[in-house]
Amino acid sequence: KDVQKEREPHVYLSKEEVKEKIQSYNSSVTDKLKMTLNANGIYTGFIKVQMELCRPITVQSSQSQGRYAPSNQETAFYLPDGCVNTLHISSTNTVREVIEALLKKFFVADNPAKFALYKRCHKEDQVYTCKLSDREHPLYLRLVAGPKTEMLSFVLREHETGEVMWEAFSIPELQNFLRILDKEENDQLQILKNRYAAYRGKLEEALRGVLKPG
Repeated sequence: KDVQKEREPHVYLSKEEVKEKIQSYNSSVTDKLKMTLNANGIYTGFIKVQMELCRPITVQSSQSQGRYAPSNQETAFYLPDGCVNTLHISSTNTVREVIEALLKKFFVADNPAKFALYKRCHKEDQVYTCKLSDREHPLYLRLVAGPKTEMLSFVLREHETGEVMWEAFSIPELQNFLRILDKEENDQLQILKNRYAAYRGKLEEALRGVLKPG
């Protein structure tokens, strides 16, 4: 079970310290996702984000016009558990920009404000999670922690607001949710009907055996 941890203070690194950390980081990388330091002091690299979404997302085709405009080409579905995406970002990219880029990459039409990015750390046989503020820089956190995901990983979740704020969703999104619920309800009803039909068949078979003339 995740344990909430207080946010650690941000430590600013000098240009030389950044250079040394990038060299150390790249020497430990095993998946070829190295970082690159530019002459202006900005560095680029990769982060992996695990998607842990409880509600369905709305995806629109690349031909649709507008990010949040209603479209008959939108489809809502649940992401499979454990889905991980890789993003190439820079040290100047904020958490909010990372969320927007991640959703744009997969044509997700949902408002980015509905999502939050968390960091997950493993320490002393416990898992600590902390919601990142919109202004934090994920690549800096990746650099400081090193390339091992056991030390630090990123997770995208919906905002933890208690009850779902349905008024924050658009009409097409709500309609998609209803279609998904109708499908799930019909699937469960069919499972129940098949189960009771099997029971009924066995009972009728047993009755025929009992009532058969001896």
